[in-house]
Amino acid sequence: MDQVTTITFCRYKSLFHKIWAFFMMQFAHSFLKNIEGMTFYKLMGSGKSLGFNPLPDWSVYALIQVWDNNELARQFIESSALMHQYRGKSSECMTLFMRCITSHGAWSEQSPFYKSDQIDPSNPIVAVITRATIKTSKLIRFWKYVPTAQKPIKKADGLLYTKGIGEVPIKQMATFSLWESEERMKKFAYVSEEHQQAIKMTRELHWYQEELFARFQPYAFHGAWSNISMDKSMINNVKSLNE
Repeated sequence: MDQVTTITFCRYKSLFHKIWAFFMMQFAHSFLKNIEGMTFYKLMGSGKSLGFNPLPDWSVYALIQVWDNNELARQFIESSALMHQYRGKSSECMTLFMRCITSHGAWSEQSPFYKSDQIDPSNPIVAVITRATIKTSKLIRFWKYVPTAQKPIKKADGLLYTKGIGEVPIKQMATFSLWESEERMKKFAYVSEEHQQAIKMTRELHWYQEELFARFQPYAFHGAWSNISMDKSMINNVKSLNE
């Protein structure tokens, strides 16, 4: 099985379209039930600025989906009525197609991502999804430390894009980040004092009720996203599916 994960970001400009996107967080479930080959999905809002942020960004929404194979994923993203609605009402919309390199932890009591045997060693681009359900008793202390933990990411070498996303504001949060290489991603993770302190505090204080960390190799994209730097390394390694 060639499992493929897609993540779609859509941005909305007008008030009408922002309201439509907000309500689709609930109404889109009816469109996403019983889709052939889709084994997992999450409709998500986003936070302002970088990484975790409790303040919502009403203009950007995300959809994560896991597929049995690339053909079924591509068919849905390119041709489904739901995706046509999202693209038609958004000012920009992009889907990244990814294969899982490694995954640890659980999401809604599931382990949705499976390690792929089709990773291309010549493609250095790495995407990371971290997700956590924060314990209610730890919410205040967690959010007080977040600004300190995230200071270094603003200057992280090799970071192409990052965005905080989530199912439930404040309590169920996730981050998506895109890096030029695994080496540069690990350099940030292991060299940053603030990030190391955050890891230490997580272990000592047991902030999370549930958590997941997964790395992926993006290999294709559909659409466009102005916040992602489509530099030479990205273009050479991630194929465009745009018509």
